[in-house]
Amino acid sequence: MGNESDTKATFSFISLGCPKNLVDSERMLGLLAQDGYVLVPDAKRADLVIINTCGFIDAARQESLGVIREMIDRKKAGELKGVVVAGCLAERQREMLLEEVPEVDQIVGVFGREEIVKVADRIMGDLHEQRTVFRPAPVQAQDDRARLRITARHLAYLKVSEGCDRLCTFCAIPYMRGKHVTKPIEKVIEEARELVRDGVRELNLVAQDMTYYGVDLYGRPRLAELLRELDQIEELDWIRVLYNYPNYFTDELYDVLGSAKRIVPYLDMPLQHINDRMLKMMNRRHTRAETETIVNRLRERIPGLVLRTTFIVGFPGETDAEFEELLQYVEATRFERLGVFPYSFEPDTPAAKLPNHVPDAVKLERRDRIMAAQQPIAFAFNEGLVGRDLDVLIDGPAPEGKNLWVGRTFADAPDVDGVCYVAGSGLEPGDMVTCNILASEGYDLIAKAPSAPPRRRRAKPKPRKKPASSSLTILN
Repeated sequence: MGNESDTKATFSFISLGCPKNLVDSERMLGLLAQDGYVLVPDAKRADLVIINTCGFIDAARQESLGVIREMIDRKKAGELKGVVVAGCLAERQREMLLEEVPEVDQIVGVFGREEIVKVADRIMGDLHEQRTVFRPAPVQAQDDRARLRITARHLAYLKVSEGCDRLCTFCAIPYMRGKHVTKPIEKVIEEARELVRDGVRELNLVAQDMTYYGVDLYGRPRLAELLRELDQIEELDWIRVLYNYPNYFTDELYDVLGSAKRIVPYLDMPLQHINDRMLKMMNRRHTRAETETIVNRLRERIPGLVLRTTFIVGFPGETDAEFEELLQYVEATRFERLGVFPYSFEPDTPAAKLPNHVPDAVKLERRDRIMAAQQPIAFAFNEGLVGRDLDVLIDGPAPEGKNLWVGRTFADAPDVDGVCYVAGSGLEPGDMVTCNILASEGYDLIAKAPSAPPRRRRAKPKPRKKPASSSLTILN
């Protein structure tokens, strides 16, 4: 099977879905590694495989099911002893999994992640009387320290809260992830410092609802205070704030975002729509006027802000006129970064019961029209960076040739935005290099590194095993 005499057992890990799911994956990886399980590059050399699934929309569920069936086929071929399915799909559709893929050995819900070692032990011990592990959503935020990270060493995601109280009518996340639970400020700082000791230079803060941070625990939003504390960690170069719901933007938060030393002027704020009736049908709890006020104030208070957003088209009942209003808003507001998704029918959400569902062909046509309007806006923003000297964080070597590297400026979050191709020698992943931007190619940039040595830490962190090649990570 691939066991070696000095190891407890070997395993392969597949992580699907968003960065918040990735944090859960890294926590499970850390628990297994601490208990003597050894991560191997692929399932052919493993005793068991663990799949941390996404259950957000139908496309993600189908992708997860495809991976599960592939691993079951490997088990039938004698390549694996066990298959574990964990995460959001397990939490949302456990009965479906037991019925459609009965060959799965163990099903672990979102909040059963801390018991992953017991799950693995049962499989290796041929104990099959208990096949599922589901736990209620915690009343306190889970501890995400002691992770075995599968991101590049110089960047990490830090989850500051779990769950969501928003109850948007199109979204099943509250049913999978529970109510909003804030991780205390001191715990977030402890985790950030642990990540810094492991070599992190870019910290990406994630949550289901970032701006709501603190309300449940402290009685008021405290994201500004958290950011001010994180901004004091000198070893960090960049702090990026993702998943900001367009509520709870206080003067204090505007001040921190606009004046902090390490928080990059990049903000992710999913808006979903701009028409007031659509926003009400989605239960978004804000209006077009309130949205416009927030966007304008962010751009006034944060110099050089890059604003990313996402929209949903084809929501039940969306009329041609309501879509045209959204299209005109996109053209007028000129978001630097933007994604758009056709509405996904989710049978266990309130939106599924609404009348006047939009045909799939119309949804796709509306998506394409928004993206066609956004593309020249994004391209023009990149062209405006040409000729400037910008800091570029090097992610790794480019496959195209020698002395060519892939990096990102402050304007690009990992895995969702474009990249910057850097020509230069003597570089390493994690280097922060001030480069001259030579050209833009669509969503990407071309740059040249200076001849001077890049900015590096005075003391290198201790070496660690790199598991990145041992896992499949797909970020939505």
